[in-house]
Amino acid sequence: MIVAILLFAGLNGIIAIHAYKFSHFSSTGLRNEQVKLTGWNKLKLLFLGVDNPRPVDDVLPNRAYQVVTINSNVKIEAWYMAPTITPKGTVILFHGYTSDKSAILSRAEPFLRDGYNCMLVDFMGSGGSGGNETTIGYKEAEEVKDCYNYVAGKGEQHIYLFGSSMGAVAIMKAINDYNITPRSIIIECPFGSMYQAVCARFRMLHLPTVPAGLLVFWGGLENGFWGFSFKPTEYAKKIHCPTLLQYGAHDDRVMREETDAVYANLHCPKKLIVYPEAGHDNYQEKYPTEWAKNITEFLDANR
Repeated sequence: MIVAILLFAGLNGIIAIHAYKFSHFSSTGLRNEQVKLTGWNKLKLLFLGVDNPRPVDDVLPNRAYQVVTINSNVKIEAWYMAPTITPKGTVILFHGYTSDKSAILSRAEPFLRDGYNCMLVDFMGSGGSGGNETTIGYKEAEEVKDCYNYVAGKGEQHIYLFGSSMGAVAIMKAINDYNITPRSIIIECPFGSMYQAVCARFRMLHLPTVPAGLLVFWGGLENGFWGFSFKPTEYAKKIHCPTLLQYGAHDDRVMREETDAVYANLHCPKKLIVYPEAGHDNYQEKYPTEWAKNITEFLDANR
């Protein structure tokens, strides 16, 4: 009995470490693709988890921009850019997990060319924003709401939201929790639930998914929420604005059934686009022309 208790306590201790590192950035560490999963490193990862380096804005805009600071659960930094023609409205762009606003600069360009102001946001723990915590979209939903209210407070009536992966989930939760009313949204590869996202994390590291439930439990506990209730598929039911949902057929982090479940629960004018040769997150890399055409035509049709 004592041995069983010690083993259970040890397992929970290891999972708690993984959960903390999953949701907190460090000043050191390697990105997932840089980690060599062989020999000692694999054993070390199994017991000590992955140190995720804090995302840094390593590229600046190549056009005029304004640095904006927004009060939220932490100080949020954003870049605001205007088109060269009379603006049609404002698109607020949100990045994915372990990313930052400099990584979505290229995705703002089609919106700017089409005549939309763009505000690119660093979530907490990333770039110029405060903190070192990330909750994969849960607390970030409050930041989406505060960014939306900031733009609305400037008198903008045509506000659109774009988010990829974690950014997409944060948008969905913000609409669900705070009843913000964007004109339309573009969401790419949102996961179906926190549990499914954690399972994908284990698969990506070539580790068994059996402890995923414990990681969801500890991750939520350490960050002040119940992880098992974090379900974007449920948030989709409260989205009533026009929605463009996009997915890459080779996505190894979000399963197709998660995307189909989100789409089925959207009670709004909606469109699903699947990019057959794309993976997770950035469809612009494989389909630059088609992707730009899809997003701008969607916004123009739902103004």
